[in-house]
Amino acid sequence: MRSDARRYKANLIASEAVKVVAVSAIALSLAACSFSYSVIGMSDDEPEVTGSISAKTPSPLSPELNEEDWRRAKAALGVALDPQGPGTLVSWDNPGTAMKGHFTPTSAPYVKNDEICREFSAQLNGPASSVLQGHACRPSGGEWAIKDVKPAKAAVKA
Repeated sequence: MRSDARRYKANLIASEAVKVVAVSAIALSLAACSFSYSVIGMSDDEPEVTGSISAKTPSPLSPELNEEDWRRAKAALGVALDPQGPGTLVSWDNPGTAMKGHFTPTSAPYVKNDEICREFSAQLNGPASSVLQGHACRPSGGEWAIKDVKPAKAAVKA
């Protein structure tokens, strides 16, 4: 009976070993699904751009202004619209890009939608010059934000 017990025990061990190998094989095959592989030609270094989303320009004044140009121009706009009277010209420039310009308020401050607003004219000088007109508003204690801007109408010559 001892040989039958040994054979039974050997078969039991073999059966358990087959089960462990089968479970391990299934686990490994399922774990392979969690691995990720990079696709050739796709890189995280490239910006994602689609046809329906255009790249945002840092400035509402012109796509030619970079972030630093707009930072300097925005500071000048705030000075021109806040303490100065109508007609006072405030200039800005960026020696790094050779962009420059100035803002002139063209109206007295007025209230619209619980914000202080003011019309202005702007001149930008760089690779191409442009003269713009628009209006900006700010909430009490907030920063000026340009609400609309468009090319200025040409002056009528007499």
